[in-house]
Amino acid sequence: MVRTPPPLPVRDKDAARALSPMLNRLAEERATGVLVREHGTLHLAEGRVVYAESPLAPGLDVLLTAHGTLAAAAWQRAAAAAEGPLRAAELLLESGLLPAGALELCHLDALYDAGYFALAPSSTPGRFHYDGAPRTGPLPSVPVVALERETLRRRLQLHRLWPDPAADTAPLIRADPPARRRPRENPGQPAAEPAGPARPAPVAPRQRAVLDRVDGTRTAAHIARELGRQAFHTLVDVRRLAAAGHLRPLAPVVPVLAPPPPTAPEQARNLPPPLPPVTDPDIALLKRLRDALEAL
Repeated sequence: MVRTPPPLPVRDKDAARALSPMLNRLAEERATGVLVREHGTLHLAEGRVVYAESPLAPGLDVLLTAHGTLAAAAWQRAAAAAEGPLRAAELLLESGLLPAGALELCHLDALYDAGYFALAPSSTPGRFHYDGAPRTGPLPSVPVVALERETLRRRLQLHRLWPDPAADTAPLIRADPPARRRPRENPGQPAAEPAGPARPAPVAPRQRAVLDRVDGTRTAAHIARELGRQAFHTLVDVRRLAAAGHLRPLAPVVPVLAPPPPTAPEQARNLPPPLPPVTDPDIALLKRLRDALEAL
């Protein structure tokens, strides 16, 4: 008798289930349309993801124009003549202003980058708008299972670098370096007082560009757009800097409620009299018994 081997263990519990059951159902139906989620939008054609957008990730235009792959003026002209960034990129490809290889690479980078945020856990259900005309174009699409697998891999990578996700969306500030202590001459003596700030850990040039833009107002998404980098790669640098003690998320400001203004004398006369205290007769009887016993 042939025995079926047990399933392989899964380290990430989220990997055992679909990130978006609705998205998987749409993939099985080979649906065409737009899936709108809380943190991003996924464009589907015959059940495959052809484009992704998220307010937390730079768009295709930023990735194409930030480092000289395409002139910003050329993208603006194409965007004005087309409907949507995907069609604008295809017009640039057809006109010969953009190499096919560079466009495909930036397109996939933008798709996986925005798709990572679009598949993030959300507090609201997604909405899908069907489109009867499937999009056919030269740019590649990816299957849903590939996007979910890459999203799970990226989540696990960030968790291993620094498990606190607060720095992903909050404004970032520089962190004070930890204090270094003087060595103890006698092991039996208590620890010595701090001798001053410790030498900070070295920062790689790529991380230095991120750290130089930390000012208490910018988030990781803002820094990614200014640098023209993928948002996920910026999160990797942010979490490494957080793990090394160079930055931390800005704590949210908790509003302090002011005490109510004192009541004016003329207003106090118009207030109803306070209610008399409620006295439990059993409690009053017990108190009288206590006083009588103490008097004996």
